[in-house]
Amino acid sequence: MDARRALTRARRVVVKIGSGLITQPGQGPSSAVIARLAGDVSALVQDHREVALVSSGAITTGMARLRLPARPRSIPEKQAAAAVGQSALMWHYEQAFKKHGIQVGQVLLTREDISDRGRYLNARNTLLALLKFGVLPVVNENDTVAVDEIKVGDNDNLAALVAHLIDADLLVLLTDVDGLYTADPRRDPTARRVETVDAVTDDIHRLVFDTADHISVGGMSTKLQAAQKANASGIPMVIASGGEARVLQRLLKGEGLGTYFRPRDDRLAARKRWIAFAVPPQGRLVVDAGAKKALTERGKSLLPSGVADVEGEFPAGAVVALAEADGHEFARGLVNYEADELRKIRGAKTKEIERTLGYKGFDEVIHRDNLVVL
Repeated sequence: MDARRALTRARRVVVKIGSGLITQPGQGPSSAVIARLAGDVSALVQDHREVALVSSGAITTGMARLRLPARPRSIPEKQAAAAVGQSALMWHYEQAFKKHGIQVGQVLLTREDISDRGRYLNARNTLLALLKFGVLPVVNENDTVAVDEIKVGDNDNLAALVAHLIDADLLVLLTDVDGLYTADPRRDPTARRVETVDAVTDDIHRLVFDTADHISVGGMSTKLQAAQKANASGIPMVIASGGEARVLQRLLKGEGLGTYFRPRDDRLAARKRWIAFAVPPQGRLVVDAGAKKALTERGKSLLPSGVADVEGEFPAGAVVALAEADGHEFARGLVNYEADELRKIRGAKTKEIERTLGYKGFDEVIHRDNLVVL
């Protein structure tokens, strides 16, 4: 079956709507645009599909309500704008979906809600319960409390995290362009749309051009980051124009709109997806070439003998990045020893751990069951 035709079978869909689509500078949300998109989403629900929205626009809406001439720079001012704008934005969604007999529920998340395993599971259960009740979740980052340390940072990546949080069958990023291009189509008349991406390689990253403006925080770069997360989770993703009529309905009929990102066949288990993408690494282990080969080609655990260097301070049980000598990150995992202990046993044989530390909790620095090759 053609990859696009497979989208017709998607039963659970996450749709991210960019602020540039639904808000106007100085005016706030566009009721007409939100109503049009609500009609498109409602058609999917009526087709017995479950949909979760990830919506930007709270700060921009708050700016309009507070009559701010420019985007706030300080965190307290951004949080104030978000507090004012979030309720107004939800009101618009509530009114738009009420016409289709659909209730909406607000879900605000921070990075901590996703990186802490207990809170992650709680957020998952809440979202699944809303879907079970036939409620449309409208998800946004909790900008009213989030600071840099606990921010996801952009709603493209948040949408990818939500997609694997609820085991979605499809992630759609609606934006003001109709996909990934070989160059900026607004400046280069020879630019062409990339219809399908099999993997987000370095060559694909080189296609990114900066489209960020004073309204949006994301841009194509964050969409490619979202595609990497979706790809590893086994979730197909599409970047498409939110200005296209019935774009969601047409995508789910297999029409070739936007840019389709093909998922990997070996979908990561939920726990490994959490390790790979939900938790920011607290440190880094530099491993030698032999250890990397054992991890990536033979599915082995990381032993102390393969650790060449330890960067950062972290406790046992933390998620750390694994990198080659040149700094290229290739894996992440849950470490069995804290940073200072690892500095003492790096390069050592397993049988030397107890003699060096005075005890041995584990043979492995990272067990293969807690390791994810990126």
